[in-house]
Amino acid sequence: MEIDFRKIPPQQRYKILTAAVIPRPIAFVTTRGINGVDNAAPFSFFNVFGEDPPLVVLGLQSSSDGGPKDTTRNIRYSSEFAINMVDRPIAEAMNVCATDVDEGTSEFDMSGLTRAECRHIDVCRVAEAPITFECKRMMIIQINSTRDLLVGEVLHMHARDGIIDPDNLHLDLDNYDIVGRLFANLYTPIGKTFQHDRMTPEEWWEKSGQ
Repeated sequence: MEIDFRKIPPQQRYKILTAAVIPRPIAFVTTRGINGVDNAAPFSFFNVFGEDPPLVVLGLQSSSDGGPKDTTRNIRYSSEFAINMVDRPIAEAMNVCATDVDEGTSEFDMSGLTRAECRHIDVCRVAEAPITFECKRMMIIQINSTRDLLVGEVLHMHARDGIIDPDNLHLDLDNYDIVGRLFANLYTPIGKTFQHDRMTPEEWWEKSGQ
């Protein structure tokens, strides 16, 4: 099967892309508006982009009326945001926060999630989140009238006790019940994992017998 993306509408591109590129990490983004309201919204067009400087990228889109969504508006205003990772215990609350409500309503209050202070930005993080990254906007690239690409720098990280070993910084998957986005209304936990060690060129030559 061949699909020419230039010949299908955006809705079909979205359906195919989000079904094929799975699982995707979820950025549960918290921001604060000019009105002081704490906003929380999930995004699945998200990933890390580098470590020097430590960067994240986030796909921002407009609301159905063509105007910026609360998260986009708030980041343009303050340049500050927090990315809260989503584990199984807060997945349902995260889904509640995906509800379209007016900018005067805080998703924290709708979902029952707890506000916690950040160290370096004037934004509330989700206290129940297993890991939170405090971020500062580096740049916003306007792709078109409905889509922006946000590049943010990670300033600080909060991790629940027991997830990361303080001595070697190794992450314990048994204590990190993270979930990823699939497509439609589907989410997935991390299932059975497997390992491949990266080979040196010499090891590859020896293994290949060449």
